[in-house]
Amino acid sequence: MDTGGVKSEDTPFEGGPLDGRVLPVLLGATGHPPKLYKVPVPDDDGGAPTVLVYVRTPAGQSAKRVGLTRRWKYVHSPEGKPPSGVKWPWSKPDPAVKPDATPGMDRTE
Repeated sequence: MDTGGVKSEDTPFEGGPLDGRVLPVLLGATGHPPKLYKVPVPDDDGGAPTVLVYVRTPAGQSAKRVGLTRRWKYVHSPEGKPPSGVKWPWSKPDPAVKPDATPGMDRTE
């Protein structure tokens, strides 16, 4: 069984210390680079390293298939975490809302 070679893609970086660099990034099973790229930077005084976080974003749209991304780039996230995006209602329940076992039914009978 041939597993093939490990594939990588030259990916540009924007912002932060890696601004303007293009680095080879390993691709996952889907053929895309990881959503987050973390770079540990050692502390000069021997303390804990600082971790730079870059977030994957589309670099442009494919000309042949509208809406499909062919290339990616990484944008620096100074907060050290990905920006908050779309929150899907089914991903986590809202702790402030207590679900009713029988919605829409009046129990005053």
